[in-house]
Formats: sequence, structure tokens, C-alpha cells
Amino acid sequence: MSRFIFSILVISFTGLLFCTQPSPNIQLQSGDLLFREASSENISEAIDQVTQTSGETHFSHVGMVEETDGGTMVLHASPEGGTCMIPLKEFLHPKGDSVKVIAYRLKDEWQKTIPEAIRKAHQMLGKPYNFSYILSDTAHYCSEFIYLAFAADSVFKLEPMTFKDPKTGSFPQAWIEYYQKMGLEIPEGKPGCNPNGLAASDKLERLRKIE
Repeated sequence: MSRFIFSILVISFTGLLFCTQPSPNIQLQSGDLLFREASSENISEAIDQVTQTSGETHFSHVGMVEETDGGTMVLHASPEGGTCMIPLKEFLHPKGDSVKVIAYRLKDEWQKTIPEAIRKAHQMLGKPYNFSYILSDTAHYCSEFIYLAFAADSVFKLEPMTFKDPKTGSFPQAWIEYYQKMGLEIPEGKPGCNPNGLAASDKLERLRKIE
């Protein structure tokens, strides 16, 4: 093989790699979903422990981007603020800490659902956080908030919830104590959703880590 032909093949292969890999310079846009990795807090770790769909994601929180005249905002539901809209910087640094956040984007055929999802999300702002994780009209947890925002177009779907450790088949102590304090039975098998499950949707593509 001549040096010229070899060089052409190398250049072509390199170009193919660049074409198939997400650009690190992709800018966020309205409708992008930001998945925050689990922290060291008991419930955050417990959420990730029982909801992982693969070894690649360890998410315990999710929010939706909205680009506004005032900058990049994130619509989400949090234990501290309920359903609210906050600046991107605040989402990336909760309580002043830095956490790993990965951006996902709806594939082209689903981009048309975003305006209605943002409109619906705004309608839900101001509601308290849903600490029971049982679907409700009056309070919402993070992935429930995103699911409902896109519900009119059936972008995401509900699945039977499980709170059991997949390795042991039993409830982690963190969940037992959590629901005992609330005076509720663990809602095993009830319909719901979670950040790892949303991230696994075939309607999304993974973009990059957000700094």
C-alpha cells in the first residue's frame, strides 16, 4: 500500500470518528434534559441503587433546560424548592457543591414536543415536592415533573416502581426508614418513573458533561 493511499485512509477514518462522536462544543437549547449524578446523601444513593438501567448511568435527579432572555434556566422539582425554575449555575452547584451533570437531547423527530412541554412545566411551577414518590396532581418529584411535562405527546412512559436492591431482592434500609418516618408502605409496584429510566429512553441522545 502506498504512503499516499495510507494517508487518505487515516484521514477518512479520523473524519468518520469526528462525525460519529458528539461535539464537546454543543450548546444547550430549550428542551434539553440535564441528569445529575447521585450524591452521597442516603436517599440519592438509594434512588440510584434501585433504578439503574445500566452500569453507565448513576442519576438521581433531572431537570429541563429553558433558554430565556435572562440566560439559561432549568425547570425541575427539588425537595428544597418544589417545582421551580432556577439558573443553570444553581442546578450545577446545589448547596454550593459541584456535581456531575450530563446533558441529553430529544432526537429530531421529537423536537416538536418541546414547546408544549415547557408550557406544561410552567403550569406546574409552585407545587411542593412529592416526597412519597406516588403519582399526584398536587405535588411532583423530579422525573414525575418531566414525565408530566411531555405527557401530552407520550414521550416517556410509566413503569412499575421498585425499591428493592436488584442484587439482594430486598428493600435497602434507607427506603425502609424513609417510608416508616412518613407512615406509609413502600409503594412497590405502583406506576412511576425515575431519572435513570428517563435517560435510557430511545427518544434521547446523550450529549456531554456540563461544566
